[in-house]
Amino acid sequence: MQEKEIKLNGVNPTEIFGTKEEKLKLLKKKFRKLKVIARGESIKVMGSESEILLFEKKMNLLLAHYHKYNSLTENNVENLLLDNGDEYLNSNGADDVLVFGNSGIKVKARTANQRKLVAESDKNDLVFAVGPAGTGKTYTAVALAVRAFKNKEVKRIILTRPAVEAGENLGFLPGDLQEKLDPYMQPLYDALGDMIPMEKLAAMIESRVIQIAPLAFMRGRTLDKAFVILDEAQNATTNQMKMFLTRMGKNAKFVITGDMSQIDLPKNQRSGLVVALGLLNKIKGVSVIHLDNNDVIRHKLVKDIIKAFEINKDKQ
Repeated sequence: MQEKEIKLNGVNPTEIFGTKEEKLKLLKKKFRKLKVIARGESIKVMGSESEILLFEKKMNLLLAHYHKYNSLTENNVENLLLDNGDEYLNSNGADDVLVFGNSGIKVKARTANQRKLVAESDKNDLVFAVGPAGTGKTYTAVALAVRAFKNKEVKRIILTRPAVEAGENLGFLPGDLQEKLDPYMQPLYDALGDMIPMEKLAAMIESRVIQIAPLAFMRGRTLDKAFVILDEAQNATTNQMKMFLTRMGKNAKFVITGDMSQIDLPKNQRSGLVVALGLLNKIKGVSVIHLDNNDVIRHKLVKDIIKAFEINKDKQ
């Protein structure tokens, strides 16, 4: 009799075995000739070499499904335990799904311009996505970054924003520097929190596989093998934009998002996003996507609110 221990590699055991071990019971039913013992973040099997090899193959399929879709139901386990389980794994998701978020939520491009953003990011290493609030610029960009990481196209995800005050005074916020800056980064945390389980996300941030930092912290770095997003780029100065763009290293993808109607820089300072679009929009390998009111996917009132402010701006 042989023995093998299989590690879950940081995955919460209840996700794989079930809260009442209902998924583990399916495994045991499939492999009646093996003695199967679940202990913490590992599972030990004892029996013949051939049975253990098959068991390990099926466990790898279960783990691969969970990592790919952030979900593993009893129905998934039953299908993965079939002889053609590997085919089920590869056919379970729709082609247009970018990421399977928490509880199997399908994150995909939902409008024509969002789909264009996905297509251009696949073709080019530097993409600008410009449009009003609620058009999914940041969310789609984060989904692209998570997809690239899961597909092992990059080794890290870097998300950054200019820490520019939008009517509030940063200096008067409570706490140390990190606590003062966290509110500016919250939309990025929110997007990631939809797509990566919280325990895993915390571990990825702790190990700096995912980095979220103000734009000023990018100075002096070379960003290799990374998917990098500059969010709220309309609030970057020209010098900051030049600094950021020249951080691009080998095998890197850059997506820059911004909303021209929400520039919070002093009136005598030009937006680096405006300057960059004017200088770079005809360079090969650079793509610019313009999103508009038709891409708004928030509450139905948001589209009307944007339109009302645009009409008022035109009158002024």
